[in-house]
Amino acid sequence: MSEVITTGQNVILHLGLGSFHRAHQASYLDALRRGGDESWSIAAGNLRNDMADVVRALQDQHGEYTLETASPAGERRYQRIGSIREVVPYTDDLRRLIEIGADPATRIVSFTVTEAGYYLDPHDRLDLSHADLRADIEHGGMRTIYGALAAILARRLAEGGAPLTLLSCDNLRSNGTRFRAGLLDFHARRGETSLRTWVEATTASPCNMVDRITPRPLPEVAERVRAVTGWHDRAPVMGESFVQWVIEDRFMAGRPDWARVGAELVDSVHAHEEAKIRVLNATHSCVAWAGSLIRRNFIHEDMAVPAIRAIAVAYVTQDVINCLDRPEHPCPIDLAAYRDVVLERFANPYIQDTNQRVAMDGFSKIPGFVVPTLRECMARNAPLESTAMLPALFFTYLGRWHRGELAHEYQDGVMDPAVAHAFFTSDDPLASFCRDPLLWGPLAGDPVIGAAVRRAHARVEAFVAAH
Repeated sequence: MSEVITTGQNVILHLGLGSFHRAHQASYLDALRRGGDESWSIAAGNLRNDMADVVRALQDQHGEYTLETASPAGERRYQRIGSIREVVPYTDDLRRLIEIGADPATRIVSFTVTEAGYYLDPHDRLDLSHADLRADIEHGGMRTIYGALAAILARRLAEGGAPLTLLSCDNLRSNGTRFRAGLLDFHARRGETSLRTWVEATTASPCNMVDRITPRPLPEVAERVRAVTGWHDRAPVMGESFVQWVIEDRFMAGRPDWARVGAELVDSVHAHEEAKIRVLNATHSCVAWAGSLIRRNFIHEDMAVPAIRAIAVAYVTQDVINCLDRPEHPCPIDLAAYRDVVLERFANPYIQDTNQRVAMDGFSKIPGFVVPTLRECMARNAPLESTAMLPALFFTYLGRWHRGELAHEYQDGVMDPAVAHAFFTSDDPLASFCRDPLLWGPLAGDPVIGAAVRRAHARVEAFVAAH
């Protein structure tokens, strides 16, 4: 068990000042501070010059903002969050972030950069096809999480080398382990032998599972905040009332007493992580792709379509549960009950979560969220029909993007647009899609996968025609 620190002034430096961090990790620490333990605070900033208006608003508000939560029954609650005590404006040299990260008072550096921000291949080595990553390796840049952390860690080592925990808070399977593999690979490629040795000996990277649906806040959120609280908050966030955080208790330099405010500290996060990634994350994307194909804009609208709900239920019930809960390896989680809770959360009309937000980053989500279930079904000689619907939906969605027929912009942090467009100009677009190594890894070109996705694509086309 890690040391729980409740005295002094201890800092968590967070990289990635987006809505999710402010609705999730910052809210946990705020609850702890409100309960009387003010020994920890957050300093936060971005690695890129985006969200400038939000960052400026947070600076003007001394890091404070309102979190609006909404339950499926429509109950809204408002909480002013005050755990971010320093908002760091962006500078090209990341000077202030590096200063904070090197300070021994900083015991944890956490980050949310999305699944696409780790640039990992199927073997958890860095994928050098990305220009920003190559620039960070070859020219000492700081555009990626690895380049920024290398600068922070080098300064920290130079100033005494106090122990540190590096905490990935993204929906990346085995996030701590895989991030750490990428970071050590990064140091090796830059020839940073002594820094790599110090990182291995003096830092920890526990895995953790984070969960709260957090849509991009619409203008109405600020209007409701002002109507209820009287405060003209220029940087509110909103999320569902449900929240969960499961963390492996392997911290190198102590941690807050998160268990007091509902976080679960465990020896292994594996079962929770697999359930969340496959039941929630994969299904969320499935629903968004399907809804987008029939002109729906919001996740709760998708869930009102019986055919979409049926696709989601079949995928979880027939394939995921049978993969994760086996007689020789029973799952400690009631997966059927978890499925039902997840679908209820998706149907919440009060959070107004958009298909555009959830549908993004398919080139990370297919290999990360979907391929493991297909691979395990194949190993058991089980049917692939239910899970094959997910890549078939994404293929059809991607075809709409190729033809300029989507009602929204598609964003993908790792997709090469030229490669994706080329699928649909080939003689057999679906075969080209199923041969793509970024999407499929070792399963690329597998004839069993190709046949299953082709059958599923016919069912997707029938679904679209019927709606």
